[in-house]
Amino acid sequence: MKYQEFMERDHFKFEELMAFAYGTLVTDPPADFDARLPAPPFLMLDRILSIESKGNQGKIIAEQNIRMDAWYFQCHMPGDPVQPGCLCVDAIWQLLGFYCIWRGALGSGRALGCSEISFNGQIRPYNKCARYEVDVRRYSRLKDSGATVVIGDGRIYIDDELIATIAQARTGVFRDIAYRDYPLRSQNSVGGIMQR
Repeated sequence: MKYQEFMERDHFKFEELMAFAYGTLVTDPPADFDARLPAPPFLMLDRILSIESKGNQGKIIAEQNIRMDAWYFQCHMPGDPVQPGCLCVDAIWQLLGFYCIWRGALGSGRALGCSEISFNGQIRPYNKCARYEVDVRRYSRLKDSGATVVIGDGRIYIDDELIATIAQARTGVFRDIAYRDYPLRSQNSVGGIMQR
């Protein structure tokens, strides 16, 4: 799809999220359009049901089908399979990063943290569907660096039961940090503190 169509869409199906992960969804990307979602099996979303913005705020609702043979049930924990809670938090970060790019941010997305996480339930192999709801509290573009930062509060439901909340989850999109020539050693092949 064209870049303008991407920015005007209010929902995305699995095939489109996969294409975004592999960098093939947008056929006419602007320069510095480096953002990606993780590819399966680490992609924690099967569809974005709705995505909207109002000024510097917005809302995202997405779902993930629970699969009995999911990789994490095979190793976390043997004899007591449960989806790791950190993957639920990562789903919220993935959605916030996608939101930034959908709003026009350019660069590569990175999780920046959150202030509070509360788990009240769990996801097991026979559950059916996880739903992620994110209220975007603030979306900001930093003029000096060209970076974009988004802050949102997330709720995680499993089969319509609220099982977790994430307060002030933060994701940023930064220019010139992509490691495009992996696995070769180059300027961005070593991590550490990102420069401002």
